[in-house]
Amino acid sequence: MSREDRERMGRAGGSGNRKVRRGPRRFTISMQKRLVVVFLMVLTAFILLAFRLILIQRDNGRTYTMQVLSQQEYNNKSLPYKRGRITDAKGTVLADSQLVYNVIIDASQIMEKDEYLEPSLNAAERLGINKEELRAYITKHPGSQYYIAFKNLPYQDKRAFDKEVEEGIEAEQEAQRKAVEEAEKAGKEASEAEKVELVYSNIKGIWFEDNYIRNYPCSTLAADVIGFTVGNNIGSFGLEEYYDDTLNGVPGRTYGYLDESLNIEQTTIQPTDGNNLVLTLDANIQSICEKYLKEFNEELKDHKHKGNGSNNAACIIMDIDTGGILAMASEPGFDLNNPYDIAAVAGMPKLNEKDAPTTSYMTEGDAQALSDADRSRYLNALWSNYCVSAHYEPGSTAKPFTTAMGLETGTLKKSDKFQCNGTLLVDGTYINCAHLEGDGLLDISGAIERSCNVALMQEAMKIGPETFCKYQNVFNFGLKTNIDLAGEARTDDYLYQAEDMADIDLASNSFGQNFEATMIQMASGYCSLINGGYYYQPHIVDRITSPGGSTVQINSPRILKKTISEETSDLIREYCIQAVEGEHATGKLARPAGYRIGGKTGTAETLPRGNGQYVVSFLGFAPADDPQICIYVVLDRINNKKQDEAGRACILARKILTEVLPYMNIYMTEPLTDEERLELEELGLYDTNKPSSEEEETGDAQ
Repeated sequence: MSREDRERMGRAGGSGNRKVRRGPRRFTISMQKRLVVVFLMVLTAFILLAFRLILIQRDNGRTYTMQVLSQQEYNNKSLPYKRGRITDAKGTVLADSQLVYNVIIDASQIMEKDEYLEPSLNAAERLGINKEELRAYITKHPGSQYYIAFKNLPYQDKRAFDKEVEEGIEAEQEAQRKAVEEAEKAGKEASEAEKVELVYSNIKGIWFEDNYIRNYPCSTLAADVIGFTVGNNIGSFGLEEYYDDTLNGVPGRTYGYLDESLNIEQTTIQPTDGNNLVLTLDANIQSICEKYLKEFNEELKDHKHKGNGSNNAACIIMDIDTGGILAMASEPGFDLNNPYDIAAVAGMPKLNEKDAPTTSYMTEGDAQALSDADRSRYLNALWSNYCVSAHYEPGSTAKPFTTAMGLETGTLKKSDKFQCNGTLLVDGTYINCAHLEGDGLLDISGAIERSCNVALMQEAMKIGPETFCKYQNVFNFGLKTNIDLAGEARTDDYLYQAEDMADIDLASNSFGQNFEATMIQMASGYCSLINGGYYYQPHIVDRITSPGGSTVQINSPRILKKTISEETSDLIREYCIQAVEGEHATGKLARPAGYRIGGKTGTAETLPRGNGQYVVSFLGFAPADDPQICIYVVLDRINNKKQDEAGRACILARKILTEVLPYMNIYMTEPLTDEERLELEELGLYDTNKPSSEEEETGDAQ
């Protein structure tokens, strides 16, 4: 079909059914003008908005910034963790963290309506908050949303307050409901019901924030061992300081933020509580030690002079075969729940400018009159643990160590004998024995039994300074034991080096003078003398557990070194038993009824010589045939005219062992005298002990 034919057919089709094909729509000048106008209008709006934001920032920026910061303070808070607890070996809680509450006031909420103010102030007053002081604060800071008005509200007080408010609101709601019902019965609208006075429902802006405070249920028990916390869960002294990182947890936090709809959303990261300490220490054994130390203090208090029964009185009981501390007690003590009570320093010796004790003593008036700086000095002296922080000349308790050195190196034989005429000339100086009349010819065992200085000096001369100094280090004198307690003292500055040791120094060191040690050094070294020569690192924490109770770490007994052989240990044990049981024994008063023990007394004159002041002690083990515990009692400058009475330390050791050994299920092996039976009956111990073998044979019941 030609183009002409198609054109003719198209024209013949008529205009009614004809479709007209049009070209693309044109963007006319008119449309372009309208678009430019719209664009200019939008641009102008943006410019005006930007200008307005600049003006807001200039004129009100600080105000809005403060509001944002206030909102952040309100919605971003630290959540406290619970510091780990400390328990003894049998689960007795010695330190714990108690849940308390801070009372928080939201002044902005209280000031929303006038009717909120008085009910809220009255409610706050019932929580122990000063009503008028709080009113002044709210009036001055009406926009405040976070104000700590009261700290450490006990749980029971918070619970009672919550219950009162809850019941009050329920009562008001019930009264409102009844008023509405009565109005409806009377044919009135609910809005015409009798108005109920709202008190509890109008309490606003008071809420509670969790907090923890450290609590010590046993108060004074093992105070200088446990230590306490200051400030924001910072451990101070004792276990609290040494295991501070272990006991502390990680705080949580709540984060507040605005979502897309400008609603406040919160995210909470829960706190992680601290781990717990389970000790080797036994609270019952500790209590026995503290009871008799306090009894001693009361007996001699104000005796020769105004002041405590001694400058210090202390006792360590230690497991011979593990190094675990079963008890560590000292007097004077303090209350862990009130460690800053300055009255506790009354009776202590006054301190000189170097914090050393003088011969004058603190009265209650002196204690109250102390300046802030002096108060800190005296409290630090009170808080320190004498058993690990103090050093002194140990006296004759060092004699078994000297003898062990000679036996172990072969420079001494158990058959060796030494003549004592009451004094010995060394480097031109006469050094006396305790018995000026002389002890005569003594073997090694007799020298320990009689505590003969002259015999020990002769032993040391045979040993020589090099071997002597070497073995002092072997027994850990001069070195820290690294017991897990804060404040352990070093004593290396108080020991001689072999090249600097003259004969007179060697002689005086042989019987425990002219060098210094700590109680924990002496007790740990002595355990190795008795247990076959195994030196265990002393420790007081048995294991660490998680907040849930699972074991995190076990402090297994740790042998650090071998000090002497089994053979030498057997001989030293035999000599120390003789020092308690022998005819001329100095430690007779230490033997508890029904038991055999071993040990050695000590009497050391303090510096300057001739001042009449002494440290006396008893260092022993029990029972004799199967040593399980070491006991060390030290009395520092007894408040008595005559201070060099080691027998007082022996008596204390006997009283403590009389109760501790039965408690540990260590049974009697020796027959009792009538006097001993009476003593045990008075203590309530007579019927609790297994009969001795002799009495079993005769049918006598014990």
